[in-house]
Amino acid sequence: MTSAAGKEALKQSLFPGGIPRLWCPLLTHYDDSGNIDLPRMKAHFRHISPWVRGFLIPGTTGDGWTLDDGETETVVRFALDMARENDSRILIGVLRNDTENVLGLMDRIFGILMEVTGRKEPLAVFREARVAGFTVCAPKGKDLGQEEILRSLFRVADKGLPTALYQLPQVTENEIAPDTFDRLCRSFGNILFFKDSSGGDRVARSAREREGIFFVRGAEGNYCHWLLEAGGPYDGFLLSTANCFAPELAAVIESTERGDLSSASEFSEAVTAVFGEVSGLVSGIPTGNAFTNANKAMDHFFARGRKAPTNRGPVLHGGLRIHEDILEKTGEILLRAGFLPERGYLEPALEGKE
Repeated sequence: MTSAAGKEALKQSLFPGGIPRLWCPLLTHYDDSGNIDLPRMKAHFRHISPWVRGFLIPGTTGDGWTLDDGETETVVRFALDMARENDSRILIGVLRNDTENVLGLMDRIFGILMEVTGRKEPLAVFREARVAGFTVCAPKGKDLGQEEILRSLFRVADKGLPTALYQLPQVTENEIAPDTFDRLCRSFGNILFFKDSSGGDRVARSAREREGIFFVRGAEGNYCHWLLEAGGPYDGFLLSTANCFAPELAAVIESTERGDLSSASEFSEAVTAVFGEVSGLVSGIPTGNAFTNANKAMDHFFARGRKAPTNRGPVLHGGLRIHEDILEKTGEILLRAGFLPERGYLEPALEGKE
């Protein structure tokens, strides 16, 4: 089923209420021992879910490249629970460097989906689990040619499961070329999404086979210029900053839909400026990536408000804490920009426990 009509029927089955335009690659939180902190993740998910109805779990921002298979299973099961609780839609990140590991992890996760739903037919499994598809990248390798990338992604798409392609040269060291994208989409009706975090936007600007595919931009900054209503090539966003600025990014989309580009630009510039400053602060952290680390530094204050302790910063994958100097400066940036909340979303749960 490769026609646009076929893809539209598949999307309507998976998204009876329409595809959300704002998606978030949810942070993975850890406790003091370095274990995944599911209560903390649940509080965060609930905090942003009024504005975000679609989630990529685990994405790059959620440490999807560094979680082992057991940790990935833990966050996937968490995502399935939260999707049912909030009637959200989930893209499951299958972020591995080579095709064999991608295919193996897909099989493992599909087994979890069948277990959770009690169904075996793939479309019924995905629909009842509220999963929109598996998100995959090209295999890693700076010397890989397009034919090799194409063969790899053909093997993944040939499983027939709903699929999102993820352009991430910062990790894969290569890009899916527009012609390669077109060949894939002509061949497979189960490719429904394309996410581009490259900042180059080559596929979205030049793809011929975009009918029936939902394009989301993952690169940060200047958000209001990239949506279709503003003359851009994207249907929506899948942004790490939605972990911290979900109301503002939702306002960018809503204002652009109304044709109010002035308001959209105001929200866009505010988020762009703050994220740029905090990204500079975390650039020297030797583990993780700038998107994860910047959002964890900012989320620390959204969770705990103005009294957030800077000497007990958030834990990164592997056990390292974000240093208090970075947190102090992050708090100053948020305060100066008017984003620092008086009370955080964790505070009611913490009252009387300190």
